[in-house]
This record gives sequence, structure tokens and C-alpha cells, in this order.
Amino acid sequence: MRQPSFAESVALLALLISLVALSIDAMLPALPQIGADLGAAHPGDTPLVIVALFLGLSAGQLVTGPASDSLGRRPVLLVGLAFYLAGAAICALAGTFTMLLVGRVVQGFGAAGPRIVATAIVRDRLSGDAMARMMSFIFTVFILVPILAPIAGQALSDAAGWRANFVGFLVLGVIGGVWFLLRQPETLPRERRIPFSFARIWAGVRETCSNPKVLGYIVAAGLIYGALIGYLGTAQPMFADQYARGAQFPYYFAAVALSIGVATTINARLVMRLGMYRLMRSALIFLSSLSVVSVVVAFAFAGHPPLWLLMIYLFASFFAYGILFGNFSSAAMEPLGHIAGLASAVTASLTTFISLGIGTVIGRAYDGTVLPLVVSFAALSVLACAAPKTPTMTIQQMPAPVTQAAADLRITVESRHHYIVNGQTVELETMTELVQEQDRNRPLSYVLVDGTPSIDDLIYLAGLGKRLGFRILYQNQGLKTLELQ
Repeated sequence: MRQPSFAESVALLALLISLVALSIDAMLPALPQIGADLGAAHPGDTPLVIVALFLGLSAGQLVTGPASDSLGRRPVLLVGLAFYLAGAAICALAGTFTMLLVGRVVQGFGAAGPRIVATAIVRDRLSGDAMARMMSFIFTVFILVPILAPIAGQALSDAAGWRANFVGFLVLGVIGGVWFLLRQPETLPRERRIPFSFARIWAGVRETCSNPKVLGYIVAAGLIYGALIGYLGTAQPMFADQYARGAQFPYYFAAVALSIGVATTINARLVMRLGMYRLMRSALIFLSSLSVVSVVVAFAFAGHPPLWLLMIYLFASFFAYGILFGNFSSAAMEPLGHIAGLASAVTASLTTFISLGIGTVIGRAYDGTVLPLVVSFAALSVLACAAPKTPTMTIQQMPAPVTQAAADLRITVESRHHYIVNGQTVELETMTELVQEQDRNRPLSYVLVDGTPSIDDLIYLAGLGKRLGFRILYQNQGLKTLELQ
């Protein structure tokens, strides 16, 4: 079986990755119908339809990544799709609210397969700029989902009831599964597979949680995602009941979602110039300031600000969230390049677990005003400012230039996260593995870094030196040699 064309790959993988977002956003207009038909005990229970999917997703991510590294991409993605379809079928046939929540957990667990494995397939096939190009096209399609899914979901609910949404998920899942089965070959050869081990997963959890910088960014991301889940749970009653815009809800939701897409596009351009740490710091300060001022404004209007003012606030807030989402994930992964696949699953799962409780509380706190949402946004953004620990390093000038012969290993930085080690041009994860392997074979004392490293590259290499116990020396173009600690 040959690899599909670039355009077909983008379309197939975008469909598979988008199943999670579709399964969330398309359901939002149907939440009142679901609560009424299935007898939800409390109006604040309907957001659990969203929370339950996230719960299954967080558990699925933790297993799917290591399983696909061990068993291959195709079988794990197809098994994930089978769980996804089973969960959608349970929901479509559910006679009680509890049974619907069970189905959503199963659906979320299965959705982790397409979401994690589709990204891994891109990484298997491509690297560097080619990988970035494909992922940018995939996420361009992905950005459209939150804009279009609520509109489609409301149309289905109005035409055939809320259960039609789950029939739609079944149809899309079958199309994606058959397409993948017929057209996408295995991308992870047997010689590159890693035996599955719960001990390895636990070791990854332990290493991730023992690093204060990583844990700080995971907590911060969990707080911000908690605000997002809280908004997803309150958006429909807020627009439909408080502002009497039920019929237009999908369009208001799409306008807010558009701000995340705009922010993601702008972030991709700015991060190479300004660095992710500066962007995160600026976005957090802006978000915190905006949220605190908005609390005062919301109380001044007794929790009922004009809709146009609320939309400005939400658009600006979610623009900041769009800057933060990807950068928090990248910052958390920065010191974990040597276990990138496992660490990605662990950080995603921990972030989701943290956000679930927060989002549930926000959703159940909705009282017919915007106050619970705005106050929660303010509190969470201020807490997120305190959570992440920006990596630092100490720079000390050495008394004389260090020649290449004096160093045990030389790393030349060609561009951001592209390195030359032992004559090979490699990316971050492979560079880390090569350095670790050489250190195991013969303990390193000095590693010389030259080329054109960014500040993020230097911070990462300094941290790698601390972790493995060798000294990092950076020789700049003026031939000054600096020790990074």
C-alpha cells in the first residue's frame, strides 16, 4: 500500500483529528434537549455531557501514545475508532442521562486514538519544515470545526432531534475508519517499536511531575483549559436564556471560536521572532488585567452586561487563550525531549484531569448571569500567572576560548530545534537521544555549542547538561566562550 498524496493525507488526518472537537462543539446547541428528554436532575448537570467526553479522552491519551509506539499506528487508531463508534452508539440509544454519560466517556476514550495517532503518523512520515507544513494545513482545517460544528449540530437537532448528532458521529467515524483502513499504510516499522509497559508509563508520569518547571506549565494549562471547559458548559444557556439568542447561538459561538483561530495563526508567526516565553508572559498579563477589569464591569451591570460588551470581552479573552494553548504545551515539553512521545501523552492527560474539576464547578455555578464565568476567568488567569516557572540559566564567561578539541562533543545549532551532532542534522528529540547515548558510552564533561541558537535552545541545552551532569559551553560568533548553567 502506497502513501496517499499530500492533499489526501491532509484531508484524512484532519478528519480524524477533528473528531474530538466535532464531538464537543456539535453537541452544545442540543444540551437543553438532552437534559429535558433524559431527565437531568439539575440544569447544571447538562455540561457533564461535555465533561464526560474529556474524562474519557484524558484516560485514552495516557494509553494510546505508548500503545501506538508498541503495536503500530494502524491497529491502535482503528481500535480507538471502534471505541469511539461504540460510545456514539450507546449515546444514540441512551434511555437515561447516566447511560448517556457512560457512552460519552467511552466515546472520549476512543477519540484519543485518532487524535494522538494521526499526529504521530505525520511525525513518522515527515520532519522539519515538511512536517510543519502538513500540520499547518491540518490545523487550518481543524480551526474551522468550532466555527461550523455548532451550526451543523443545531441543524441536525432541529430537523431530527439530538440523537441525530450521534448518528452523524457514527457516519463520520465509519467514513474515517474505512478511508484510513484502505488508504493509509503503517508508518512505524517493527524495528522502531518500543515494548508496551505500564512501568514505562509510570516512569514518565514520575519524571514529568518531578520537574517543577514542567509541572508549573501543566498546572497553568489545566487552569486555562478549565476556564475553556467552564465556558463550553455555560455558553448555550448564557446566550439562549440570558440574552434570548438561542436560534443565533451557533453564530455567536463561532465568532468567539474564530478568535482562537486568529490567535493561533498570529502566534505561529510571532513565536519564531519573540519566543514562546515572552508571548506567554504577555498573554497572561493581558488576560489577567482584562479579567479583573471585567469583573468590576460585570458587577456594575449586576451580571447582565450588554451583549456587544460581553462579545468584546470573550473575543479578547479567547484570543489570549489561543496564544497560551500551544505555548503552554511546548513549554511543558521543552525539558522532556528525550521521552517526547510518552511525555506528550502524560502532559495532555494531566492537563485534562486538572481542567475537568474546574470546568465542572464553573458549569454548575451558572446562575443566569455572567458573574460566575467572569469571576472564574479572573481567578484562573491570576492563578495561571503564578503557576508556570519560566526557565532560567546562569551565564559565566570562561577565561579563554574553548577549542573544538577540548570539548567531548560539539553541537551546532542550524536553526530553531535543528542541530548537527556527529555530522548528522537532527531534530530536538534525536539530538537528545544521541547526547544521552554518548554520555552512557563515555561520560561527558564538556559539550560545546555553537551556530545560531535561540534563547529557548540555550535554556534547553543548559537544562540537559544539569540533568546529565556535564557542562555546556557556548561559543558565540565573537569567539567568547560562555558556560551555561
